[in-house]
Amino acid sequence: MLLIKELLIAGLLALKEYIIEHVITCLVPAFLLAGAMVTFIKKEAILKYLGEQANKFKSFSIASISSFFLAACSCTIIPVASGLYYSGAAIGVAFIVLWVAPATNILALIYTGQVLGSKITIARVIAAILMAFIVGFIMNFVFRNEKREIHNYQFDENTKIIEMKDLILLILILLSLLSPNYIIRKGAYIYKVLVWFIFTAVMIIYAAIFISKDKIKLWLSESLWFVKMIFPFLLLGVFIVGIIGKLIPEEWIKKWLGGNALSANFLATIIGSISYFATMTEAPFVHTLMKMGMGKGPALALLLTGPGLSLPNWIVIARVFGLKKAFVYVPVMIILGTTVGFVYGNWF
Repeated sequence: MLLIKELLIAGLLALKEYIIEHVITCLVPAFLLAGAMVTFIKKEAILKYLGEQANKFKSFSIASISSFFLAACSCTIIPVASGLYYSGAAIGVAFIVLWVAPATNILALIYTGQVLGSKITIARVIAAILMAFIVGFIMNFVFRNEKREIHNYQFDENTKIIEMKDLILLILILLSLLSPNYIIRKGAYIYKVLVWFIFTAVMIIYAAIFISKDKIKLWLSESLWFVKMIFPFLLLGVFIVGIIGKLIPEEWIKKWLGGNALSANFLATIIGSISYFATMTEAPFVHTLMKMGMGKGPALALLLTGPGLSLPNWIVIARVFGLKKAFVYVPVMIILGTTVGFVYGNWF
């Protein structure tokens, strides 16, 4: 009974920490951004540039490069990626955004360079892009016969991708999502809340003045749909991670992550894939383990999969995109993470 009580407390503490530090400044603007993309961006344009029929190299490149500027964790990015998907983007594009933004956003890369040095940072960028293209092609191939009614849209060259006033609103929402992490890198969390509040207040005022009430209602309705679909399962995943963290002894992790053997890389990938890392927290964690003897291959594997995947991420992907897509995506990323770590640790 004592063990069960301790595990429940660990899960609740993880849940408490996540709600306090991530819901307001991360998830609220992420849900609003997802709803806004579905509401304001012309689906015809999404299909032209990012849809199933678009040139894969171009659409994957656009998705990869743009994702570098989204400082989001593995859970925060799900509403954004699903917003793209439900707007008409190809499944491969959606999963590239889902991977690249948390695995290699520019903020995390800068911090990684400061903590771990330039070599592993460059390796992280190259590996993440390579993995992104591979998973994009795999997801597109496996689900190439998926039927989506949205594909009936036809793009008119004279149609605007998005109205200027709507684009400004999207930028303001994006600023409310990114600014807390970009502006406040150290110090009390309340400072991030303050930055978020300022940008959110500007966004609300702008919407009230320039966006019609009907569009605002539709935007909030779409955002609420994402909340209902994602948020409960996200909390469940965070709770489970808290329990798992209590069960795994720290000494056991240190012992089995040394060297660059395939088993060490696989274990590092599994740990990273299950654990939850807020953006930028993976670098100091990996740095600590490297000082204790962890090999550079497992370090890279953990740097990639730690922020890029998590158990809450698995659960919500299954909920939003379907079990089949989750069962393809997660194993593929685990295999790729293990392979990249093994190659890097032994040959670079």
